[in-house]
Amino acid sequence: MSDKITALYCRLSQDDMLQGESNSITNQKNILKKYATDNGFHNTKFYVDDGVSGTTFERDGFKAMMSDIEDGKVGIVITKDLSRLGRDYLKTGELIEMTFPDYDVRYIAVNDGVDTFKSENELMAFKNIFNDWYARDTSKKIRAVNKAKALAGKPLSTHAPYGYKKSETDKSVWVIDDEPAEVVRKIFRLCIEGNGPTQIARILTEEGIPTPTAYFRSKGLNPVNHNAKTKRWGMATVSHILERMEYLGHTVNFKTYRKSYKHKKSLDNPKENWLIVENTHEPIISQHDFDLVQELRKNKRRRQNCGTINPFSGMVYCADCGNTLYLGRGRHVSPTQEHMMCSTYAHDSDECTAHYIRTVVLSEIVLGELNKLLTFVKEHEDEFVKMAVDNASLIQADELKKAEKSLKQSEKRIAELDRLFIKLYEDNVSGKISDARFEMMSQRYEDEQEKLKKTVSELSAFVERTKKKNSDTMQFVEIVKKYEKITELTPEILHEFIEKIIVHAPEGGRADRTQQVDIYFRFNVATSTAIADFRNYYARRKAV
Repeated sequence: MSDKITALYCRLSQDDMLQGESNSITNQKNILKKYATDNGFHNTKFYVDDGVSGTTFERDGFKAMMSDIEDGKVGIVITKDLSRLGRDYLKTGELIEMTFPDYDVRYIAVNDGVDTFKSENELMAFKNIFNDWYARDTSKKIRAVNKAKALAGKPLSTHAPYGYKKSETDKSVWVIDDEPAEVVRKIFRLCIEGNGPTQIARILTEEGIPTPTAYFRSKGLNPVNHNAKTKRWGMATVSHILERMEYLGHTVNFKTYRKSYKHKKSLDNPKENWLIVENTHEPIISQHDFDLVQELRKNKRRRQNCGTINPFSGMVYCADCGNTLYLGRGRHVSPTQEHMMCSTYAHDSDECTAHYIRTVVLSEIVLGELNKLLTFVKEHEDEFVKMAVDNASLIQADELKKAEKSLKQSEKRIAELDRLFIKLYEDNVSGKISDARFEMMSQRYEDEQEKLKKTVSELSAFVERTKKKNSDTMQFVEIVKKYEKITELTPEILHEFIEKIIVHAPEGGRADRTQQVDIYFRFNVATSTAIADFRNYYARRKAV
């Protein structure tokens, strides 16, 4: 008698649980144990996968059994039915028809009457196909249910994001979890103050704040990322938190997808395929702070050698070439010599001029214009609102007119290309042009039309946005009211008030040098033009 193992393999998935006790692990074990005893199979050993789909073979119990098979320890494999072994008919068929025979392993599926020792089991292949079809059909039903839940604003994720917890009365609703929510607010606040993800991660670690993984485990919950660090905050974790729209109170579904029910690996879904349902739970972060953080992160700032952040980074542009001005300073040069210079000129001095301006001069100009605006808004709020609305309307009207004209031209050309393509086809059929010529010209028309359709889509979206009422003047006024007087420029202040700064080339020589700086405030509420008069500036510097 052989002393090899009789492997009793049991598997149960979430879908199988819906069918009741008949497929439970306990029931499978009882059936297999009784069958082995009744048929004289000894040296039995259970291999179990509880809660694992049959469409994947990345199962711990299955892999342990296969390891013993490959080591020559197993003589017989018994399952309750074919679907317990797997629901992928190709892989399951390969196991039964090729792998098991290679290792002299006898396979038995009790309820399906399969025994490879007794016959060829002609119907086995069809049963495997039906098992595969069942998995496919179940997958379709699950996707349909998930889509309905998503459209209703229900989150599809198993876990609530860090900062939230599931409501005790309704598990599909998220409520704020006070302790981690305060950490989320701190992360956004640190970013607004000018810290990047790496600096924020270091600060949180130094302050001994538990990481999301450590926090979840302390509450007896299973973290989403089981391999995440528990002691030190990581840059990626901080970046992920700063990007999550869920903190605005929105439910975001379909961030990932799978190629098919057989592929278990999740892939990132393009943002345009996300389903966002707004205002489904209480927000942790305001829309203003979230937008400000995205703006700051888009214009990433690097700390200089002195450890400070250049607040103007990514905001200052050359009036001539349109490229950004970059910060330049030597390691041993005083901060008063710190300056900004056109990046085009830095790479090729023939393409543009330096547009050189010291940061102390730019800071003085911007501070002056900001405080002038603050004073005017506070003293003449009604007048400012009217001026801002008129200014925004004027700018929008001009942009809208250009966009509508371009949209009309693009749509006209698309229709013209359709007519040209029809004529081209008719000429090819009648023999007026060769097949090769037809292929070349039709491809050219199709490429042009594809580009035009993309342009039309973008222009249509722009026109739609512009036509909507988007006067954010009152939001700007509320921001103004937060400040009595601004004495120091920070990234937060600059991005709250200013959209961009345009620096013109200096005029005149050293003795009478002047330089124009245009400041564009956010929401199109105002534009300020200041002239840096360096005669007065140098006089003030000498006096100091």
